[in-house]
Amino acid sequence: MLIKTRGIVLNYIRYRETSIIARIYTEHLGLQTYIVNGVRKAKPPGRIALFQPFTLLDLVAYTSRQGGITRLSEYRCEHQFRSLPYDMRKSSVVLFLSEMVSRTVLEEEQNEPLFNFLHDSILAFDTQEAGFENFALTFLLQLASYLGFGVEAGSEITTQVAFATETTNSARGTGPAALRFQEFDHYFEELIHNPAHATVPNGRVRRELLEVLIRYYQLHVEKLGDIRSLDVLSEVLAE
Repeated sequence: MLIKTRGIVLNYIRYRETSIIARIYTEHLGLQTYIVNGVRKAKPPGRIALFQPFTLLDLVAYTSRQGGITRLSEYRCEHQFRSLPYDMRKSSVVLFLSEMVSRTVLEEEQNEPLFNFLHDSILAFDTQEAGFENFALTFLLQLASYLGFGVEAGSEITTQVAFATETTNSARGTGPAALRFQEFDHYFEELIHNPAHATVPNGRVRRELLEVLIRYYQLHVEKLGDIRSLDVLSEVLAE
């Protein structure tokens, strides 16, 4: 059976000589894994670019009642990006966020509000010309709401992370961490309630906020693990 749907590419791995296995979050089927044949051939050129992280696609896909890996019958670019593939700072953010989404959004079922959030956020980020240094932070704070552990106050994040850290530190015989995390409360408050005017002072604080937020995600998403692409953001966060 074939189905037409929009999709958001999360990542892919190479498969055999010229094909890939792509993980795509779709509008009608949730997270799906597809074999895409011949996409790594020299001709026609540029087709592999359609499977870079967060590319928006129109798909015609095979479906199976048993689930598992299926194939794409047709695919084409839904939206031609203006900046994401060409701005190194934005590309670093996209790499990081696509890894976070791929590790946290796992349901193989339709979730239209979540798809629309991801789709519209990607489009907005592509067109934003300045002031996007905090985009990763605001994106993750909003994504948490769609995943079921959103917050209304910054202290909800720091309190949970501090408690988990205190427990770990107590086992190790080291000192308290609650006061350390409280200094981030007002930054998260601004990012939650007034993100357009949030005053994160520099890249060092921005990185620390991301690390706290990742730790918060790790408390709520089983086996989230380390996020390798965070280091790739160093150039962006240094600004």
